[in-house]
Amino acid sequence: MKICVAFIVVAVLHITQAVCPDRLPGLQPWTPGHNEAHRVTIGYGRKVVLTSSATVHSIEILNGGKLVIADSSRPIFLRAKHILIGNKGELHIGSPECPYKGNLTISLFGRSDDSEVEHSYFGRKYIGVGTGGTLEIHGQKKLSWTFLNKTLHPGQGNENSYRFERSWGKRGIITHVINPKTGDVLHTDRFDTYRSKDESRRLAQYVDKVETGQILAMVVNDEGSNNLEDLAKKALTKLGSQHFQRLGFRYDDPFPTYILELADEPQGWTFGDRIVVASTDYSMHQAEEFSILPCPTCTRNQIKVEGKPAYLHIGEEVDGVDMRAEVGLLTRNILIRGEMEPTCYGNDACKFFSFDTFGGHLKRGFRSVHMEGVELKHMGQQSLGHYPIHFHMNGDVDEKGGYNPPTYVKDLSIHHTFSRCVTIHATNGLLVKDIVGYDALGHCFFTEDGPEERNTFDHCLGLLVKASTLLPSDRDSKMCRDITNGAYPGYVAKPRQDCSATSTFWMANPNNNLINCAAAGSEETGFWFIFHHVPTGPSEGMYSPGKSEHTPMGLFINNRAHSNYRAGMILDHGVKTTEANAKDKRPYLSLVGARYGPHQDADPFKPRVPALVHHFVAYKNQDHGAWLRGGDVWLDDCQFADNGIGLTLASGGTFPDDDGSRQEVKNSLFVGESGNRGMPDLNDQSWGPGGPDHLNRSLPRGVDFPIRGMQIYDGPINIQNCTFRKFIALDGRHTSAFGFRLNNSWQSCPNNNVTDITFDDITSRVFFGEPGPWFSKMEMDGDKTTIFHDIDGSVSEYPGAFLIKEDNWLLRHPDCIDIPDWRAAICSGHYAQIYVQTRTPANLNMKMVKDEYPDKPLELVGALGKRNHYQQFQPVVMLSKGYTMHWDQAAPAEVTIWLINFNRNDWINVGVCYPKGTVFQTPAVAPVRVLISVFLSLSLMSVCCLPRRLLFLKIKAHNEKEDFAFCSVKGCERVKIKALIPPGSGPSDCMAEAYPKHTEMPVVDVPMPKKLPRSKLVRRHF
Repeated sequence: MKICVAFIVVAVLHITQAVCPDRLPGLQPWTPGHNEAHRVTIGYGRKVVLTSSATVHSIEILNGGKLVIADSSRPIFLRAKHILIGNKGELHIGSPECPYKGNLTISLFGRSDDSEVEHSYFGRKYIGVGTGGTLEIHGQKKLSWTFLNKTLHPGQGNENSYRFERSWGKRGIITHVINPKTGDVLHTDRFDTYRSKDESRRLAQYVDKVETGQILAMVVNDEGSNNLEDLAKKALTKLGSQHFQRLGFRYDDPFPTYILELADEPQGWTFGDRIVVASTDYSMHQAEEFSILPCPTCTRNQIKVEGKPAYLHIGEEVDGVDMRAEVGLLTRNILIRGEMEPTCYGNDACKFFSFDTFGGHLKRGFRSVHMEGVELKHMGQQSLGHYPIHFHMNGDVDEKGGYNPPTYVKDLSIHHTFSRCVTIHATNGLLVKDIVGYDALGHCFFTEDGPEERNTFDHCLGLLVKASTLLPSDRDSKMCRDITNGAYPGYVAKPRQDCSATSTFWMANPNNNLINCAAAGSEETGFWFIFHHVPTGPSEGMYSPGKSEHTPMGLFINNRAHSNYRAGMILDHGVKTTEANAKDKRPYLSLVGARYGPHQDADPFKPRVPALVHHFVAYKNQDHGAWLRGGDVWLDDCQFADNGIGLTLASGGTFPDDDGSRQEVKNSLFVGESGNRGMPDLNDQSWGPGGPDHLNRSLPRGVDFPIRGMQIYDGPINIQNCTFRKFIALDGRHTSAFGFRLNNSWQSCPNNNVTDITFDDITSRVFFGEPGPWFSKMEMDGDKTTIFHDIDGSVSEYPGAFLIKEDNWLLRHPDCIDIPDWRAAICSGHYAQIYVQTRTPANLNMKMVKDEYPDKPLELVGALGKRNHYQQFQPVVMLSKGYTMHWDQAAPAEVTIWLINFNRNDWINVGVCYPKGTVFQTPAVAPVRVLISVFLSLSLMSVCCLPRRLLFLKIKAHNEKEDFAFCSVKGCERVKIKALIPPGSGPSDCMAEAYPKHTEMPVVDVPMPKKLPRSKLVRRHF
């Protein structure tokens, strides 16, 4: 019986053992030698295995040809100008069941100015997979990237708790007294306890005088124990030292080595491999490379590296936010690289780069491609279509397209590239997993034309992503001006509008999945969702206009972004889909406006579908943690720390085109200035006092930039169950947990709701702004009309109250409570908005006055430029009150007043000022009393005698409204007034006629709520 069991086990092992590609029968050994002129064709059923290094001009595999690379114990180095895998051609390096274990380098050589004719589709210096071709590359399985699990300090590692400078001076015990918070050396001294007992006594006295809480570090130069007396030893014992008995000669290692603590076991990482440790400060340039050394004493999650860190790299959670630095592996046992010239030469890119940017590239139009365990270095070219990895117009590459197994690229290290990392063009269902993209030019993980859907980016890391010349969105300001100027005769580039969008993840369609990814440093943005109103380039016509703006978002879970200049994440904007022309001179694919409103099946007539952002971490981004514009964008369990502005949610609606959407953030943490103080890097970031301790630290935008956690813009938004921590205002710097968009001309919604908020170690909960640096003069309409609703009183301590700007008397009543430090007032009432649109002329300023406070007018300049063909004003109003409108020039010939956020039966009275002699246009057959066009049941109160110059209206809503819609269920209720203004009329200012005649006594319609007891305000969510 025992023999039988043994036989069965052996049989199973025999059946499951993989046959490696280079061991398959029928392969012929191939040793082509070294000849740069040798053009190789492998076809017509020929199957060969390369067993040694070789140099050839090119390799073409087609018509049943097959090339396999032998898994040899000796390194193989294959050089070629290009490798083309044509129809029914195959290239195999390892397999999923039998990964390649040896060391293989494929080196692509050639210059951009070669005299040879380039391939019409692939160009030069490439590995190309044509239609019907097969590429299978499977290197050793290694951990792609992980996190640092213990903080790495500059100039030191955790092998030694403290490292002195190399020059220590003379013999004896050298001491440093160190500030434990800053690491600054406060005092140094030397005690020659080898030669003198007096020095030992002086050391004892010195130790006793060190203040409690400071760090005392000691090192011995030469020898220091010969005359170290008991008195000194006792003093050292009191400090807890257990090693002074063994003080001996130490020296500074000229080749410093350090132990890194990692979050995961570094599977496959070995001696000689290169790694990169990401920045954990504002500057992406603080990423650092190290080489791995042997370490027989390391634990499973440790590695020893050679090299001295120049920057601080956080390896822990700080104030509740995971700020651990990413640690990425750069080295793989299969290397595909471009051979480079020492300097840039012979092309326009040399205006911007001093180095050669003509690397190798991989491009696919294939039958089967699977690639893993590969390093790609010096790949990509500064020309369209030539990227390190490029899936071009492949359609569905998963089961939907008949691919089994589905197409994937995973476990790749793509670094020091000259044009992106992974490009997906009109390809769907691709798996991109466990990729490290480092030191790349242009968008790193790039979806191109708009139709790319169902692709999954899983556990991908991108860092040190720099500007590129390829597209307007890739370019920095210098490139934008140089390349974009003159795109159409007379056009002058606007870099921050047209260009300047370099991103680690560039998503041209929202229906893609991003899971466990990290954007750890880009010249502009980490994750950018952009919209193509119609597909562009070769993808033209693949979907109907506007589809991408309504497409539901794929999964966005457990992603993180830090060390980006503009933002950790942006969901906003589109690209221009037409060529430059006389009507619109902006270049093709430059940035333009777009609004995102996801709906079921991308159909705006079907129900809305929220875009969900779950557990997003954004820290140390200089401008924004996230700027998200769109209908129904909901965030949950997110963390924002050390950003200039933590989060801004911008409305997806453009009034009156509104579908009742909203944005919300729940169960999230905002930290103003964390314990991650960074370090000075004056070339790339600001440095100055901040935080609860007012110590120097790296700063996002400048020493006086008003840091804000949640920036309230237009709305409606919902902020619920969030904690705000360490927002500390300083003299000259208005830091606050809640703030408002600076220099804002747009509306502010009274349905911006805030509830269940916790504050922890802050000095300012809210700041409404004041004239000065960054705030300018506070003269724009949105600066004056800011408002939000404190549902439960967790911000103001008055449940149900509204917080408004202190000098907005359209919204105040006598019982409002002023909070001078916030530049705010806490008020009660029922609030809504009106949208006043004026034409002919459109360059007027409007003055709006509440009848209860005629001496406190609100001056509005309009949300649009003065050269626009119409103007709009969007004041918030208190309902059931009277107002008058006045103009700084003759009244406009056309005024339309729309109701925003009015519920059924809500009303206001409005008097509009006109010049004497104004004639109102009326239908010829209409009754004389109808002097205005009335839409959707707005009721007319009265028309005052025109010699008095005021036209009075009672504006009342007659239809119900959904909770978050601007307008009623039947549309936007409005009234339009058309008038013939007498020529030569002066400013239409009727203040003298209106007041005091129409002055009303201020009345509190909604009593102020009672203040909450202190006990109900103390909670901790994080």
